[in-house]
Amino acid sequence: MDSGAGPSLFPLHRCKTVHLVRHAQGIHNVEGDKDFKAYMSPEYFDAHLTPLGWQQVDNLRKHVHTCGLAKRIDLVITSPLMRTLQTAVGVFGGEGYTDGTDVVPLMAANTGNSDHAAISSVNCPPIIALELCRERERGHPCDNRRNISDYRVLFPAVDFSLVESDEDTFWRPEGGETKEEVAARGLKLINWLWTRKEKEIAIVSHGGFLFNTLSAFGNDCHPLVKEEIRKSFANCELQSMIIIDRSMIGSDSSTTNYPGGIPGVLDLPSDVVADKKTENGPDNNSAL
Repeated sequence: MDSGAGPSLFPLHRCKTVHLVRHAQGIHNVEGDKDFKAYMSPEYFDAHLTPLGWQQVDNLRKHVHTCGLAKRIDLVITSPLMRTLQTAVGVFGGEGYTDGTDVVPLMAANTGNSDHAAISSVNCPPIIALELCRERERGHPCDNRRNISDYRVLFPAVDFSLVESDEDTFWRPEGGETKEEVAARGLKLINWLWTRKEKEIAIVSHGGFLFNTLSAFGNDCHPLVKEEIRKSFANCELQSMIIIDRSMIGSDSSTTNYPGGIPGVLDLPSDVVADKKTENGPDNNSAL
């Protein structure tokens, strides 16, 4: 049964669950949604969340805790921009931070003009910043990030070790990243996930990146499933997907499979034994 229209079966240890999140409303979205040219305004450099954006973060945080998702996520990957970092720590971070503790916070108080209290790094999954899930590069100042050294002060417990350059070498004022290039970058991110041991991963990214990445998938699915995959994300929307390692990129072994049988003894199913007896003819010891 290998038809794309039918059900599929795949080993569990060759699958991962990814929870895709678009950042909450940023200051650039307010005017940019009315006039696309507004995205070119320098005043939106590395745009931070609006007060409404923080409300969206709080709502999604309540949802992931209510549905039990917060306890299942092993790792959070985030684009290293202000609005995605704020969304990631706000949704998946710990509770309010208490000054004077030995544990550094995920986010310092009032980061990005937020008037938001510091966020604790206790009882939450690790959060890693990764350039691969940045927004499509079109020369918009809102997509130009700060130096990583600045972010380390604002988000002390976020892991920035995988970002190679302190300065933003990804952003170009002339832009120019095609949809195909974004999709290829998205595929590179998905392949990179197979180098990780974590099975349930949240990815906090951007609308353009998510749409162009997901548009490369779904050709082997029912049209309605394809439509579900290839959709635009609202601010702070979460969609959960399963990715499958068809090419055996990863090397994880199953943690739930059990060999059964008797050690050292070939334990064939009864129907296989019956087939072998039929092939070999009647048993010499059987009654005539």
